[in-house]
Amino acid sequence: MGSALYKQLEWLLQPPADYRAQVKALADVDNKGPLLRKLASYALNLNQLTSLSRAIDQLRKQDASFSPLVPFSLGVVSNSTTSFIVPALQSSAARFGIDLTVHEAPYGQAMQVAMGQVDSFQGLSLNAILVAIDYRGLPIHGETLEYGKASDAIDNSVGYLKLLANQLGQAFAVPCILQTLPRQPESLFGSFESRVSNTSRFVIDGVNQGIAEFVAETDHLLLDIAALAETVGSAEWFDPKLYNMAKLAFSQELIPLYADHVCRVVAATQGKSRRGLILDLDNTLWGGVIGDDGLNGIVLGQGNPLGEAFVEIQKTALALRDRGVVLAVSSKNEDTIARQPFREHPDMLLKEDHIAVFQANWNDKASNIRAIAKELSLGLDAFVFLDDNPVERDLVRTHIPELAVPELPSDPALYPRTLLAAGYFEAIHFSDEDKSRVEDYQANAKRVALQEQTGDIDAYLNSLNMRAKVQQFDDDGLKRIVQLISKSNQFNLTTRRHNEARIREIMQSPEHIGLQIRLSDTFGDNGMVSVLIVDKQADTWDIETWIMSCRVLKRRLEEFTLQHILAQAKDAGVTKVTGTYIPTERNIIVASHYEGLGFSKTCESEDGTTHWEYDVAQFQEASLPITLAD
Repeated sequence: MGSALYKQLEWLLQPPADYRAQVKALADVDNKGPLLRKLASYALNLNQLTSLSRAIDQLRKQDASFSPLVPFSLGVVSNSTTSFIVPALQSSAARFGIDLTVHEAPYGQAMQVAMGQVDSFQGLSLNAILVAIDYRGLPIHGETLEYGKASDAIDNSVGYLKLLANQLGQAFAVPCILQTLPRQPESLFGSFESRVSNTSRFVIDGVNQGIAEFVAETDHLLLDIAALAETVGSAEWFDPKLYNMAKLAFSQELIPLYADHVCRVVAATQGKSRRGLILDLDNTLWGGVIGDDGLNGIVLGQGNPLGEAFVEIQKTALALRDRGVVLAVSSKNEDTIARQPFREHPDMLLKEDHIAVFQANWNDKASNIRAIAKELSLGLDAFVFLDDNPVERDLVRTHIPELAVPELPSDPALYPRTLLAAGYFEAIHFSDEDKSRVEDYQANAKRVALQEQTGDIDAYLNSLNMRAKVQQFDDDGLKRIVQLISKSNQFNLTTRRHNEARIREIMQSPEHIGLQIRLSDTFGDNGMVSVLIVDKQADTWDIETWIMSCRVLKRRLEEFTLQHILAQAKDAGVTKVTGTYIPTERNIIVASHYEGLGFSKTCESEDGTTHWEYDVAQFQEASLPITLAD
């Protein structure tokens, strides 16, 4: 299992024999979105991706809806041919729940578009721009450089990309997705290539470092094509013959893989990266069946190739946990027997403390997975399920289509590579709060357990001793604010997305209030759990964005937040506070949010969007189980 894993997207199911007929049937179904996502979820080759894209285009001409897929408009600028890539992007995006529309700029006109000399994107409402520039489109290409001498080649190329991204970002008010540059396979100096100034490898490595540093300091996004090309092999990536014929920057065979990686980043901006990994036990975390083979009979540990493979699986799970992915177990087993290796096996790396929710019983796994999601207060589409058994994988896929279930090879040694190759946990930010997220989820599971034991909801909430800290938007919380806005889909009244540049504008605007709310309780600090943006008008304050982490739902934080806003509004002489609910498939849980808080509905649109208002004169502060922290 080498590059075929990546080139053929082997973590995905192979398309069925009647795939073409299923694509044609898309035109005849009423609810096209779920079927489109299913059709995109297979390991499709370029021809199949193109065929599906044509079907999408045809349906768009008929004003077809692909709900609940999330609309996303992507501009593409490049110094190479992108016409083959666009259909692959459009079809692959549906796999991630994105209804993607792609707008191509003319070949080789990136800077002209940025400077307004070419109006490819004028009048379009873009969400991001993919800057698909390779080394041939930078000042380093075609420049005669003297090997072993200092030059400005790296600075000039990084400067060009900075100018291009900043101009595009300012012109169209969107972030750019910047690609790193793959190393060329050819070498003039052999192993010493990277040590000689002005060689291809020396310059490309320098440019890539500059791109990474630039992205870290801005609102732009990183697409690490250098790492992707390295994974499949640079000789596989570059196809000189194809470039000479069609000006394609990389092998046509790798377009599905490239499109998948672009769409991972796009999906991450919409909060669609996975947050949890649910693990089967027998023959997934160890070899054998614990109930039949006993503690000494399972295969796990050093000195045995198969046992070492299962150790690596556990290492991978722990590494994911360390970066903020919550772990759970779903196994058909007796609970006490299933826990025995975690407690007693000397080579077991995973311990019970690492598992947020442990479901071991004889219920079907789909039911157990639903219970896990409920206990962790996460949507089912936040999880990946790892199971060696193809029957169980198929059952779970059938009953929970929003769950990610990778296909696994027969050899457990390849499980970690397959899981990580699938890119389920794509990140566009990483912060200290990401690291502590696992503890937050595990503490939340304890809260759910306590609530079930207490029974009386008021007594339960009072027992939590909750303390809320309310602050204006600031630089310290900026990254987390943007992350919460991009990831939150359930408690999100409008699902409007704001990038870092927009949040900075709100921070500086006297016409806006931007609030970040942190919550702590008996079980620990939940971190920043809510974001509120209020548009201040003369006698009306409009709640433009209201987001809350699902981890703190049903804890009356929404009432506490509203009271805070109403008290400020009353002091400012405001007469009413308004809000809007825009329905999506995932935010149905807040459909009655404003009604439950005492707002009156003023109007409702055909698409289900509702508008609400609250008469500030009617506001009376109520007793809540949350105190305001200093």
